[in-house]
Amino acid sequence: MTLKIIKHGLSTSIQDLGRPGYFHLGIPMSGAMDRFALRTANMLVGNDEGAACLEAVFLGPEIEFEQDTCIAVTGGEMPIKIDGIVQETWSSFKVKKGQILSFGFLLKGARIYIAFAGGIDTPLDLGSRSTYPIGALGGINGRAIIAGDTIPLGDQSRAKSGLSIPPELRRLPNKPADLRVLPGLYWHRITEQTQDQFFMDDWKVAPEADRMGVRFKGGTEFNFVDREPPFGAGSDPSNIVDGCYSYGSIQVPAGKEPIILHRDAVSGGGYFTIGAVISADMDYIGQLQPHTPVKFIKVNMEQALEARKERQDMLTKIRTVLDE
Repeated sequence: MTLKIIKHGLSTSIQDLGRPGYFHLGIPMSGAMDRFALRTANMLVGNDEGAACLEAVFLGPEIEFEQDTCIAVTGGEMPIKIDGIVQETWSSFKVKKGQILSFGFLLKGARIYIAFAGGIDTPLDLGSRSTYPIGALGGINGRAIIAGDTIPLGDQSRAKSGLSIPPELRRLPNKPADLRVLPGLYWHRITEQTQDQFFMDDWKVAPEADRMGVRFKGGTEFNFVDREPPFGAGSDPSNIVDGCYSYGSIQVPAGKEPIILHRDAVSGGGYFTIGAVISADMDYIGQLQPHTPVKFIKVNMEQALEARKERQDMLTKIRTVLDE
């Protein structure tokens, strides 16, 4: 069972839940920018939640089906068309051999996830099919898809169709998007006034955004606590002796524009980080369009863990609804 790529869209890649366990070697986890959307797309067609899907950014691909199958599309709102006929998002449906999948213009969000019954069955690299172009891992020969590619699918025996996720259980950011932040190891490097101002300011997503990180503009430039730069750190007050970056870390080079490190980001470097976006909100970042207004919200560890539990509970509700 295979798919034929007629048009690849703007930036379409194969992604699953990533390859954990190699960050200490400088290999990021990669995987879906919106893990919630990938999981739910797979649930709808009967796959394991971590099966490989297509992640498309801003513009969808055009695909010809070479066998009958079932598909579902979740994430950002982008009209789905089968042979030109519009289909429901966040729902699974059957397609026939020879039919063509295409998409209209993006209406909301930034990324869609296209799940196929059986999952994408390209070779594993370090336990994952996720595309990491810098390391030439996963995907199709370590790259995103292009026109003319043929993509294999797995076993269709568990295929499901006719399922739908209720609107109240779908997950996209509001406008302005609230991103909850847990202050971190280098929080003390900025003044108390700057700490407060960071959360009061109105920020916007900059055009410089990809799978490595998302930059934000529009806030007040940071003021730093005076210091004597330690040996090995640069003269800029935002420099540190090289340190580790957690997933979701917020670095602020020269104290001007925060950058949230995402799925394909490096594992360490010489810029200080003020903290990290909590895990429950990282999926939202994958759905932010350029110029989207954003507010950063300060939380503590207890609140971060409660938000993670709420997200897990939401996935549990979806599993229950789809099993009924």
